[in-house]
Amino acid sequence: MLKDYHTAPISEAEKALFNFLDKVNRESNTISGVDIAEVKAAGWPDEAIYDAISVCALFNFYNRWIDATGVQDMPALGYQMSGRRLATEGYAPPAEKSAAASEGGS
Repeated sequence: MLKDYHTAPISEAEKALFNFLDKVNRESNTISGVDIAEVKAAGWPDEAIYDAISVCALFNFYNRWIDATGVQDMPALGYQMSGRRLATEGYAPPAEKSAAASEGGS
């Protein structure tokens, strides 16, 4: 899918969304009601379209900010460790750590 979403084993609805997001990335100033209607016709509700646009725009912002400020990429080991942590613990801290943090502890 990373190379070509058109031939990836994903649904036609997902392909329609990625096609729309490709236009958001390359020609956002030309997005029209017709483009939105096509994504809706593929089954995507307003909220999902809004979320997709927001995620796309934020990634564009972050990538440009990182490039311009010289922020360095993590080494591969950092990504591996982060992936393991997220796979086992998820995004939220454990309940006991979360409760302690909200009480001012650590």
